[in-house]
Amino acid sequence: MLSTIHHTIGVYKRYLNINHRQGKDMLSDLVSESSILLNVEARDWKDSIRKAALPLLEQKKASASYVDAIIKSAEESGPYFVIMPQVALPHARPELGALANAIGIASLKTPVCFGSQGNDPVKYLFILCATGTNEHVEALMELSNLLESGDIYQVLDQAQSSKEVLDYIKKQSKNKTE
Repeated sequence: MLSTIHHTIGVYKRYLNINHRQGKDMLSDLVSESSILLNVEARDWKDSIRKAALPLLEQKKASASYVDAIIKSAEESGPYFVIMPQVALPHARPELGALANAIGIASLKTPVCFGSQGNDPVKYLFILCATGTNEHVEALMELSNLLESGDIYQVLDQAQSSKEVLDYIKKQSKNKTE
């Protein structure tokens, strides 16, 4: 599944003729220390989304209507954003309340079910907030590489602070640009 996502993003990137670092956001540009939450306790999938998105609301990167739109969309269309076992990439259309490009990251203390056969339960959420259609493509490429390598899960599980996770992301981003 992830290779399909990675391939789709790659095709999209080539179609848009997006070149690396030409005014496009990298993953490390969209994630901040305060947007990373570790060992979040959530009652259910809706609660996990609301809690994972809270830093984006506090930073004025997303509006409450954006988070509501993510939940409403999943209620209507199913958990389409559960992209692989244990991983969700919740997002909504930009015009529904995205105020800035950002990604919130949360690891859950206890995984929750989203109703995604084969991919439940979810332990890791990457809340995508994008104001346009292509500014975040490079960041999604980087994220898909991190998810595919699998190291990010160990980092999220073992980190004692959000800073450790952000440092790991920055290091991986730097390695890609060298």
